[in-house]
Amino acid sequence: MEIADFGPRLFSLEGKRALVTGGNTGLGRAFTVALAAAGADVFAPSLADDDGTTAKMVAEHGRRYEFEQADITETGVPGRTVAQCVERLGGLDILVNSAGICLLDDVLSFDRSKWDPMIQVNLTAAFDFAHAAAEVMVPQGSGKIVNIASLFSFLGGQWSPAYAATKAGIVGLTKSYADELGGHGIQVNALAPGYFATAITEKTRSDPDANRRIVEHIPAGRWGHPAELMGALVFLCSPAADYVNGHTLTVDGGYLVR
Repeated sequence: MEIADFGPRLFSLEGKRALVTGGNTGLGRAFTVALAAAGADVFAPSLADDDGTTAKMVAEHGRRYEFEQADITETGVPGRTVAQCVERLGGLDILVNSAGICLLDDVLSFDRSKWDPMIQVNLTAAFDFAHAAAEVMVPQGSGKIVNIASLFSFLGGQWSPAYAATKAGIVGLTKSYADELGGHGIQVNALAPGYFATAITEKTRSDPDANRRIVEHIPAGRWGHPAELMGALVFLCSPAADYVNGHTLTVDGGYLVR
């Protein structure tokens, strides 16, 4: 790309086919709508029921939305889901590993009953989807994989050692895949949201003391809105980021600078 080539088209995803795990709820919905607004058709596998809200939002942008209810932790499901995406949308250009859970408890009570499902959803399923997506993207010589990390990729994370461990693992997975797939025309990056107002953070936001401690630590002085992640995701999935590989982009209102 030459300097003279720079323009809005570099941020366009027109005609691209994307798969967003957990793409019908929470931050996943914001990611799905962002990709659709930029021109992509989206396949969204999720364990959560689909109420049609995401489909309506995608349709407003004139793009196609396909939903599949699936337990992505089951052996073989990620591979079959990627195959379904290719069949329904005609290909796969973008993978966003967005599905995640966060179970909380104090350190003495946090046992394998909470650890195991978080490892399976947050890390193992992300690996399985990335592996299956690579099998499609390597032969075509192009693709974008964006793994959803977290501030807790870099911090300790009280009350959820599994969340911190899985999100740190996501950054490691991102770097490893970027190193290996970069030569095949595939960019693998991570997006690390800070504290965002979603259903998964509702309990923390409703606790006056916890909420105050968090907000006081954020230079922006507030929780983020899911829509404020959409531009960052589109950038990482667009031609504008063709030379960005193995990077973790933090969107946190400045939390990590303090």
